[in-house]
Amino acid sequence: MRPEDYKLTDFLPTTKKEVELRGWDYVDVILFSGDAYVDHPSFGVAVIGRVLEAAGYRVAIVPQPDWHGDFRDFKKLGRPRLFFGISPGCMDSMVNKYTAARRLRSEDAYSPDGRHDMRPEYPTIVYSKILRQLFPDVPIVLGGIEASLRRLTHYDYWQDCLRPCILCDAPADIISYGMGEKTIVALADRLAQGEAIADITDLPQTVFLCSADQIPGDISPSDIVLHSHEECLRSKRAEAENYRHIEEQSNMMHAQRLIQEVGVEIVNRKSYVVVNPPYPPMTTAEIDASFDLPYTRLPHPKYRGKRIPAYEMIKHSVNIHRGCFGGCAFCTISAHQGKFIACRSKESILREVRQITQMADFKGYLSDLGGPSANMYDMKGRNPKACERCRRPSCIHPQVCPNLDTSHQQLLDLYRAVDALPGVKRSFIGSGVRYDLLLHKSNDEAANRSAQEYTRELICRHVSGRLKVAPEHTSDYVLQLMRKPSFRLFRDFKRLFDRINREEGLRQQIIPYFISSHPGCREQDMAELAVETRQMDFQLEQVQDFTPTPMTIATETWYTGFDPYTLQPVFSARSPREKLAQRQYFFWYKPEERRNIEQSLRRIGRADLIPKLLGGPTGRPRR
Repeated sequence: MRPEDYKLTDFLPTTKKEVELRGWDYVDVILFSGDAYVDHPSFGVAVIGRVLEAAGYRVAIVPQPDWHGDFRDFKKLGRPRLFFGISPGCMDSMVNKYTAARRLRSEDAYSPDGRHDMRPEYPTIVYSKILRQLFPDVPIVLGGIEASLRRLTHYDYWQDCLRPCILCDAPADIISYGMGEKTIVALADRLAQGEAIADITDLPQTVFLCSADQIPGDISPSDIVLHSHEECLRSKRAEAENYRHIEEQSNMMHAQRLIQEVGVEIVNRKSYVVVNPPYPPMTTAEIDASFDLPYTRLPHPKYRGKRIPAYEMIKHSVNIHRGCFGGCAFCTISAHQGKFIACRSKESILREVRQITQMADFKGYLSDLGGPSANMYDMKGRNPKACERCRRPSCIHPQVCPNLDTSHQQLLDLYRAVDALPGVKRSFIGSGVRYDLLLHKSNDEAANRSAQEYTRELICRHVSGRLKVAPEHTSDYVLQLMRKPSFRLFRDFKRLFDRINREEGLRQQIIPYFISSHPGCREQDMAELAVETRQMDFQLEQVQDFTPTPMTIATETWYTGFDPYTLQPVFSARSPREKLAQRQYFFWYKPEERRNIEQSLRRIGRADLIPKLLGGPTGRPRR
């Protein structure tokens, strides 16, 4: 459908006038969002709003409220019957705003026309304080990435310090962490039945603050009691020790409750953060129910004529699953979605694709048919009982779990069904592909054949000229800390990619992603990375300086100096000078970088790499 074919009432209301258009004299839930309101299943506040609507609740959304002046945006819809919900956005607000060098990004991808002035830093805290001031007795529920990944003591890169659970800074009542559909409906139901928010302490996938005598059931042997926030302030080793437990419990089928003391100086009394275990992974029926809701898949009409960069990127794409079992040390996906794959049915995916084909600007090309990792669809343990006991953060590192079914057959069937739909010319895969899964040889020959068949079909039919993969580094030591496969596998995959291109008469490129300044990486490692990738004829484009983001193992290693699992010391480049010294090696081909790189190689005692990297008598010709 075209945007003009939709009525204003096809969207969740955002103003008092829109509430009145629906004939409502009250609203059950008002959601405040740091993002523009895009009614699409890739935008969290739209999902939560639609899920509550489907459960029978009246929901309104206030996107990007003005937090200055008289707070009129916070007052315009009045008091909700049940609660205020705060979703700061699809990305952490600080990651969204600043680069790894703490410089302002070129645009805010989730704001109209990329504007930077549409949300504050840490909107969860700012919005909570305003709402608590205006409506002191209305429950406030926090959700989304910002609150989810700040649910316990964490390192904040932008403030360069440890911060306690975000409830200590944001005067809210409860956090719904992770993917929140089940939690938010259960919470609304209990509030609607008359329960007080302070009494809802047993709901899975929630976090709350309480005093010692209010901990439900007291502290039991089945609970994991973490080092207190104050102890973590005193001891970086204590902070590192906490994160092994935090990561393990985020990724277990049957997790334990986490409890952490927060001292008097934080909240004016001795309190405890209680993290209830998450729900089990969503079933296919449950995740279908969420994706099949009546999204318009469009920005709200108030943005007509404006560009929302993130929407432009995903409007012709489809998310086919949640969760990722890669366990990359620098990634937040498992902390938010968990490692177990929750798949949509083929029928649900096809329904969404058919809806996309009816969009006025759709030209027949799906930009992505993927997920957190493109090729994990329908992968799970052959023996579910073994998965229920598993504590590993990754199913494929340091080696692929023998219990993991690595068949790509269901994904192949899905691709073919999508491509057979009228109106679809081609479907491209824009999500990252795990090539270690494609190259893995298991004892299941049918799974191995499906991986080979998938690899060829991916390269021949689903690459729009450039296939993006993420080897991340060339050093085996750094890759071990990243929980990524050896660079040898990337070399193997590139040879396979090049061979299939030759056989099929294609001229496609493989685009590798790399990270500098990751924990364990020294300047020499980056110099060697530059040499190895140059020898493979890469001029690196997709590169990133490591950004410490809350609740990842890599961030905690970077901050504490310890590997949380082994407690062995790990070097990290921390100062801007050290980080810049590593990043420069990505750009050896730029004339303006050559002199600094040559000086740096001599400084670190690796003058032997100068001819290999920059050309010379024994190296490749200068470009």
